[in-house]
Amino acid sequence: MLLVKDRSILPVMLLVKDRSILPVMLLVIKDRSILPVMLLVKDRSILPVMLLVKDRSILPVMLLVIKDRFAHQVCSTSLFPPLSSQTGYLVLIAAMLVARTYCDVWMIQNGTMIESGIISRDINLFKKHFYSYIAVISGIALVNNFLKLGLNELKLRFRVRLTKHLYDEYLKGYTYYKMGNLDNRIANADQLLTQDVERFCNSVVDLYSNLSKPLLDIGLYIFKLTSAIGAQGPASMMAYLLVSGLFLTRLRRPIGKMTVTEQRYEGEYRYVNSRLITNSEEIAFYNGNMREKQTIHSTFKKLVDHLHKFIFFRFSMGFVDSLIAKYIATVVGYLVVSRPFLNLADPRHMNSSQPELLEDYYQSGRMLLRMSQALGRIVLAGREMTRFTMRITELMKVLKELNSGKYERTMVSHQDKESEAVERVPLVPGGGQIINVDHIIKFEHTPLATPNGDILIKDLTFEVRSGTNVLVCGPNGCGKSSLFRVLGELWPLFGGQLTKPERGKLFYVPQRPYMTLGTLRDQVIYPDTYEEQKRKGISDQVLKEYLDNVQLGHILDREGTWDTVQDWMDVLSGGEKQRMAMARLFYHKPQFAILDECTSAVSVDVEDFIYSHCRTVGISLFTVSHRKSLWKHHEYYLHMDGRGNYDFKPITEETIEFGS
Repeated sequence: MLLVKDRSILPVMLLVKDRSILPVMLLVIKDRSILPVMLLVKDRSILPVMLLVKDRSILPVMLLVIKDRFAHQVCSTSLFPPLSSQTGYLVLIAAMLVARTYCDVWMIQNGTMIESGIISRDINLFKKHFYSYIAVISGIALVNNFLKLGLNELKLRFRVRLTKHLYDEYLKGYTYYKMGNLDNRIANADQLLTQDVERFCNSVVDLYSNLSKPLLDIGLYIFKLTSAIGAQGPASMMAYLLVSGLFLTRLRRPIGKMTVTEQRYEGEYRYVNSRLITNSEEIAFYNGNMREKQTIHSTFKKLVDHLHKFIFFRFSMGFVDSLIAKYIATVVGYLVVSRPFLNLADPRHMNSSQPELLEDYYQSGRMLLRMSQALGRIVLAGREMTRFTMRITELMKVLKELNSGKYERTMVSHQDKESEAVERVPLVPGGGQIINVDHIIKFEHTPLATPNGDILIKDLTFEVRSGTNVLVCGPNGCGKSSLFRVLGELWPLFGGQLTKPERGKLFYVPQRPYMTLGTLRDQVIYPDTYEEQKRKGISDQVLKEYLDNVQLGHILDREGTWDTVQDWMDVLSGGEKQRMAMARLFYHKPQFAILDECTSAVSVDVEDFIYSHCRTVGISLFTVSHRKSLWKHHEYYLHMDGRGNYDFKPITEETIEFGS
């Protein structure tokens, strides 16, 4: 902002070398000229910049320089979109800050005159300023509460925009899966997307307030103090600000990393507690309460040990902060304000009477005290923001890289030294080619490998067309689930060529189906919405037929309506959830379905009907199961031996029995 001679406030935008756009507040006294400014730019630091104008007054400029382009994106694109409601609240806050600064100056001057009237026993002087105070207090209260309103609304709107932006990236494609399973740079994404986003947005708005108001205070107090005690006093305070700001900025550097560690330990502690709740029945059967207690105490101890260190560090920083930003600043203020009064040769006070000296001292002292406090707030500004900026910018960076196909994971290869003798092909994530063609799944010289590079099958080649069902079998860890993850594009293709239908024409039914939050209807049509169901022209009567096909019609009769909302993960039994997942499969009617032990809790007769019905409606199946009763529903089997070999052969009467 620019304060010119007529006291109007003008916005100034500054483009620095790293392409960050920064708001700069400049105060130019007595003339309308704008002079060159020297900028001290440092990585992610809040630094004071000194501005010397023509009348020899030294003024501060505070800059928040964010060199990281992802952090800059957070603050510019996500929080400060052009011409939005946020901009209006920024203007409101700026206006209220200016008004509040003038109110503070007026309160100092008016309060001094009231005290002067009391001390001098001048009842007319006292009444004049006392009644003035009564007349304006409602307006001052209104300014303060408008400021609080603007700050709170801005925090909420920033949080809404940033949350929407992050979830747009997080739920784009399979990014949410990749973050938790392919990339381990972000732990406890749930906490980052909820608590940390809220705290970050609060700290951004607080930073705006904690910089703007003190800067306005300093500018206005300098203007008043220069005429009262000269330019040397404010100049000394500015010099002190520069030195203390640089010093405290350097001392605060460990806060960011310590906060990241604290939030990670907090997330781990919440996770072990949630596991206890989720798996309480299994733990009870194992009588594992003491073992879980040991795990929880161990996790909690790690958190407590770190918090002890963090508390001691904050104690040390709090001591230094308060000493430098509050008490020493006050000492400097006393030295500055007393100098013209103790200097008997100072021309400003040579002919002043005792009451006039007292009045000038009270005004100058209080203004300098307020200016010292403003300097202290500037020095401490950004302390909270530093704690969460690192975590949010890291989240932004990881989301962007995952959406562009890049991931990082610290993993140890499970291939032992014996396998090192086998020729290894350099693996590049995304090195293979995926071709979308309906009614066919074809692997051509495709290596089946885990994301960390372990090769399960070096060269996988087979072809399946619609109308052909395949039974997939083999020991645990042989690559059955890995095959489906590559097929579903959850894992990258490292080489070769994969021909398959588009994602929406493949459907995966796991052993433990997912039941969404919502109505009974939502369980059948997931992930579609009711509006999408209506667009497809599928009536509720058809949904009822799907439930009847899997012998779940009694659930609708029991609940009475499709719009019943329950915690379906608890309401439905294991077998009912598996049958509900098959009803969901019938609703979507994909070209191919992957059935991963998804009928293990279903009776054989119901299972037999489900497989027959899939053939009737034209759904081709890849089935993982060890039930011999399912052979008759499949034409081929894909057997993996867990040592890198596989067989893809038709099922005949002479087929050797495999599996358990």
